Amino acid sequence: MMKTRRFLFIPAILLSACASQNDLNYVQGEVSQLKQESQVIKQQSAGSYSEITQYREEIAALRGMLDQQQYDYRASMKRLDMEDSLLVRKTNDLESRIARIEQYLGIESDGSGKSLPPRVMPPPPPVSGAAPGSAADQPKGAASGTTPAAASPATGDALISEGLIKMKKLDFAGARENFNAFMTGNPKSPKVADAQFYLAETYYNEKWYEKAILEYQTVIARYTKSPKRPAALYKQGVSFSKIGDEANAKARYKDVVNLYPQSPEAKLAQKNLEKK
Repeated sequence: MMKTRRFLFIPAILLSACASQNDLNYVQGEVSQLKQESQVIKQQSAGSYSEITQYREEIAALRGMLDQQQYDYRASMKRLDMEDSLLVRKTNDLESRIARIEQYLGIESDGSGKSLPPRVMPPPPPVSGAAPGSAADQPKGAASGTTPAAASPATGDALISEGLIKMKKLDFAGARENFNAFMTGNPKSPKVADAQFYLAETYYNEKWYEKAILEYQTVIARYTKSPKRPAALYKQGVSFSKIGDEANAKARYKDVVNLYPQSPEAKLAQKNLEKK
């Protein structure tokens, strides 16, 4: 009986050994499969990490581009602000220059940006002591009914002399006729600059300073070697001051002092500069 039990136990051990070997093989297979899956996961993780790194780099590049664009935008806005400021300044300067030119030409503005017709200067006052329409205004012989002898028109230097006499009598319009006639008839005369200066003086004496500035400028620009040029510069400066343009007045006084330091006008200009 004992022997029979021993023989039965041996197959059981063998069966148990076989079962353990199968389990071991199964476990080894599972482990191998897990290793493979782990390797695949590692590869996938490595690819994902590479993609994530690439995405991060692209995001960083986009942020850099965005920062650069924001910087460029701020720089552009700053430049545009500066250009706008310069344009406003230039516009204001142009408007100021246009206003001065209109003043020089006797053109006034109605405040709406539209220019009015040129200012017309009043007629010169009559000669002191003579009533309009009196015998003093009529040619000699008119009162007695006789016809006066035709007076020969002045020519050459006599035109300037006669113009200066008219200026003393406050006949500025008549004086201008003489000076213009001299310049037209004697364009190459060295006294043309004198006639032009006296022409400017007629407007200055009438207190039409804008027009005087233009006529003085002709002497300054065209007759650079004329002895009248220092006086034209100085009187133009005074005219600017009369219309409230102290900046140009100061500039003209400096021109007189720098260009003609020994002239009488330079001393007057220096005094005016010291007052400002």
